[in-house]
Amino acid sequence: MTRFNTELKTRLVRYCAIDSQSDMDSPSAPSTECQHDMLDLLVEELTAIGAAEVTKTDYGTVIATIPGTVDGPVIGFLAHVDTAPQFNARGVKPRVLEGYNGGAITFPDNPELVLSPEEFPYLAGKVGHDIVTASGLTLLGADDKAGIAIIMTAARHLLENPQIERPTIRVAFTPDEEIGRGVDARLPADLGVDFAYTLDGGDVGEIVYETFSADFAVVTVKGVSIHPGTAKDKLVNAIHLASKIVDTLPQATLTPETTDGHQGFIHAVDMKGSAAEIELRFILRDFELAGLEAKGALLRRVCETIAATEPRAEIDCTITPQYRNMRYWLEKDMSPVDLARAALDDLGIAEVSVPIRGGTDGSRLTEMGVPCPNLFTGMQNLHGPLEWISVQDMAQATALCLRIAERAADAR
Repeated sequence: MTRFNTELKTRLVRYCAIDSQSDMDSPSAPSTECQHDMLDLLVEELTAIGAAEVTKTDYGTVIATIPGTVDGPVIGFLAHVDTAPQFNARGVKPRVLEGYNGGAITFPDNPELVLSPEEFPYLAGKVGHDIVTASGLTLLGADDKAGIAIIMTAARHLLENPQIERPTIRVAFTPDEEIGRGVDARLPADLGVDFAYTLDGGDVGEIVYETFSADFAVVTVKGVSIHPGTAKDKLVNAIHLASKIVDTLPQATLTPETTDGHQGFIHAVDMKGSAAEIELRFILRDFELAGLEAKGALLRRVCETIAATEPRAEIDCTITPQYRNMRYWLEKDMSPVDLARAALDDLGIAEVSVPIRGGTDGSRLTEMGVPCPNLFTGMQNLHGPLEWISVQDMAQATALCLRIAERAADAR
């Protein structure tokens, strides 16, 4: 597996340095022009390594074929090019710490920031590894450029080694996963696979086949605007009403910072506007559909309760589906999961299968008829300045992709 380290390191640093943050407020697909920089680079690189049928679709997904050498199921490997909008992702300066010594990691552009093995025990197990971080002012973007580097490295290796038996493999790189718009309705047909895997997971050995189900809520509060000098008994301040909605929701038991495991949450992610009108955005998460529905019902009741206190205001709550727990479909056919498990066993890697408190493009693909569990990359501390990844972890993920392809050929 060490034979992949240099390539993975080079690819990850190159990819992370390219701005590709998505934007929920943009209606375009991809949502930002900068994502095309990554997508176009991947078209060039796939073409250069000899991939077949390299295409960038009009909805902004790059798809290519690694021709098979034997009959078998057509397998997909996917990763997303966008980085999260929750934190600064412009001007990323990735850096590599060769042969990590086990101590605290500091950051050149933010000396007060510290990544320590005491606070993050997974790091303590990576002594001697090559660790990649950003410089302290941005996220790194290993989510999911590590997945891209892994897939590209595996694809290059297969194309240069036609003696390796494998079925046809399709690779795809999607935009806008971080804002829930990574899987266009046309992608399943365009991808044309029997099943697939996203490379968008964390700890080594992780195979994910259970995710949150997710809805997105927008609450619009319209007050009555008037000059504050003549506002007595006339002004209805939308900011005050919006604040009451947030304060009325259970703070101690139903927020991300107070829940874990199988517990869902209601998370206020954005608030913008003025005294005249405020827009609140929430994400609703639960592993079970009944629990998700209950959280939506609770949010609506809170909005109705606050609206009843001020009949001059208008409060609207609109909830839209985002993705559903892939377990509902995969539990009916676990063969993609079993194939990955067998490949892990072949490599001597212990399986880690826990429900993830999030979702992937695989959640939507699975719901749309393409079984698509999620595999590890090694990425840690996502969506913030302490994001990091081990190159050696990425090498193990690369080996897993290759072994899945070989095992699929063996099972024909």
